[in-house]
Amino acid sequence: MIKVTPNYEDLVQAVVPDSREFVQQAHEFLLQNNCKLAVKAAASGPMASYSHMPDKRVIANFVLRKTGLMVRIYGDNFIQYPDFLQTLPPGMVKAIGKAPECKRLNGTGECNSRCGMGYDFFIGDTQYKKCRYNCFLFPASVENMPFITEFLVLEIKART
Repeated sequence: MIKVTPNYEDLVQAVVPDSREFVQQAHEFLLQNNCKLAVKAAASGPMASYSHMPDKRVIANFVLRKTGLMVRIYGDNFIQYPDFLQTLPPGMVKAIGKAPECKRLNGTGECNSRCGMGYDFFIGDTQYKKCRYNCFLFPASVENMPFITEFLVLEIKART
């Protein structure tokens, strides 16, 4: 059996119609800001990964799940825009709360050797010490899309 590598159009067609414009706008923004796209096959469909080329580090992934499109943001520079996290809607804060704790930050061991360290921050009075791979993994809902977009804009600005 021949494996076919998915492309960007496969991802767009796989997302629900309500998310397509958001995906297209985010895609164009990331490409215009020196990001390189790689589309891969994942268990639940195509996955898009955007690497910011000056540092060659991934900035975002668009992942299809049974529940719909999820966007993972690697907000490595969130410390440069700490007020933004305070504006996140309750659903996004809840998603952060559900993310696994960072084993290194909590002193309970090591996880992925490529990780380095998770994220340590406050939203309101609550401290979060979360794994960098799942901390900022959000459903692409109508409520979340503007915040995801702003998060990407802030992270791009911080990286350049």
